[in-house]
Amino acid sequence: NSGVVSLLRPLLLDVVPSVRQTAALGLGRLADYNVDLAEAVVKAGILPQLVCSLPEENRYYKKTAAFVLRAIAKHSPQLAQAVVQCGALETLVICLEDFDPGVKEGACWAFDYIARHNPELSQAVVDAGAVPLLVLCIQEPEIALKRIAASTLSDISKHSPELAQTVVDAGAIAHLAQMIPNPDAKLKRQVLSALSQIAKHSVDLAELVVEAEIFPVVLTCLKDSDEYVKKNGATLIREIAKHSPELSQLIVNSGGVAAVIDCIGSCRGTVRLPGIMMLGYVAAHSENLSMAVIVSKGIPLLCACLIEEHEDHIKAAAAWALGQIGRHTAEHARHVAAANVLPTLLDIFVDTRSSEDLKMKASIFAKKALKNILQKCTHLPALEPLLHDAPPSIMKHIIGQFSKVLPHDSKARRLFVTTGGLKKVQEIKAEPGSLLQEYINAINNCYPEEIVR
Repeated sequence: NSGVVSLLRPLLLDVVPSVRQTAALGLGRLADYNVDLAEAVVKAGILPQLVCSLPEENRYYKKTAAFVLRAIAKHSPQLAQAVVQCGALETLVICLEDFDPGVKEGACWAFDYIARHNPELSQAVVDAGAVPLLVLCIQEPEIALKRIAASTLSDISKHSPELAQTVVDAGAIAHLAQMIPNPDAKLKRQVLSALSQIAKHSVDLAELVVEAEIFPVVLTCLKDSDEYVKKNGATLIREIAKHSPELSQLIVNSGGVAAVIDCIGSCRGTVRLPGIMMLGYVAAHSENLSMAVIVSKGIPLLCACLIEEHEDHIKAAAAWALGQIGRHTAEHARHVAAANVLPTLLDIFVDTRSSEDLKMKASIFAKKALKNILQKCTHLPALEPLLHDAPPSIMKHIIGQFSKVLPHDSKARRLFVTTGGLKKVQEIKAEPGSLLQEYINAINNCYPEEIVR
């Protein structure tokens, strides 16, 4: 408000280098503070002035100038675009080639804040020729430089398969994979994130990541003391597993399912989410892969997530994963039902205290999971309690299962009467001629008329 930005601008051209540098630092700190101040710095015409003199300046000024560019670019795609339009990318590429690690690091930060916004800005970073230099930066000895270079490659890769391919073509995967065992937790986070962002787009890209021999070493990350390393490790495995049965089988063969289940059991909250999703993806691919999740004791843990977690989206993911496990055959459904999962899913589906968002997310997935499991379920002890609580939209599926099982199982028919199941069926009002009425008739036909009456 006091007009400081316009007072600092001429100082960027001062004859004394330390004055130029300190003026730039002041502008950077103002721009870093909030979006309005960043816009004020751009409107004052600072950027062209800052950029044009940069190649001739000393390393201290270069670091500070890169900080100003990053401070402006971080706030919005529009401000990042202003940085691109003033020709900053070409100058930042020169900084990436500097001998000083601090100058390289500053340039990486600026590129990262530009690339993360959208595919167009990421493409501008690629077109400026930054990617091969970023791959060189992850090979430098300085740990801080490695971290931010890996983060930048991650943010470039995340937007599209084409951008991820550019990173792959520059040879990034092999160098990133070599750093998975690095003891530095912050570096590991970024490395795992970058590999995830590459692998997520397609089977081909996921296979390239796997070919860099990330298994079994990536499984050690699931036992890491750093929660973000755990989460990013599980995310990487999830992004590989989702693409194909073959990739999921490779994960199973390397002990990945058991390792992810241990990881979910050792943490709480959102750290669990990628692991939960991974189990669902693996189970969805085939009967055998779903059985691998069952054998590794995945069901009790997913049920625990349904009960223990309070976040809607985690409950929803656990419900979805259980639905994927139980939908294949009667045997799969029996394993899910025997773990007493169905009443818990039903509770989520009918819980009136749930937030609107929970009703939208978790209840939809709970309903879908119930349907998936019920379509195959012949485990009558687990179905019986649902008869007394289920809403009409689920009741049809439950009655349908009883109508399939009771005609062929005398012990089940006896139990069905003594537990009050048959009585409950008589209370259900079904439309004449409807599928539900057909199911009820099929059940009633299993018994003598006087018992039904």
